[in-house]
Amino acid sequence: MMTLYGIKNCDTVRKARRWLEQADINYQFHDFRSEGLDAALIQVWINALGWEALVNKRSTTWRNLPEESKNSLSEKTVIGLLIEQPTLIKRPVLDKQGQIYLGFKEQDYQQIF
Repeated sequence: MMTLYGIKNCDTVRKARRWLEQADINYQFHDFRSEGLDAALIQVWINALGWEALVNKRSTTWRNLPEESKNSLSEKTVIGLLIEQPTLIKRPVLDKQGQIYLGFKEQDYQQIF
C-alpha cells in the first residue's frame, strides 16, 4: 500500500491528493498533525532524503522557532523537533513501496507513476 503523509489543509498536499485521485491511484493518507509520527518513520525518511531536505525552512513554524533551536539543529536533534512540530516537515511525503519522495510536482508524479 502506498501512503501519502502530510496535513490535510496544506495546499500542496491537496494538489498531490487531487492528482492521485484523478489518476485513479489507490493510496492511504496519513495526516501527521492529527495522527502523529514516530521516530522510526522519521528516521526512514532521513535515511532516504537527508534530514536537511525534510525541514521546511520557509514555513511559519520554522520562522517562529527560537534562534537557539535553529542553530543547534542536527540529525540527532531533528527527530524530536519534527515529532513535536510536524508542520516543520516539507510536504507531502510519499512512500511508494519503500521509495520516499518529497514534495509535489505534477511532472515528478507522472514519472513516479
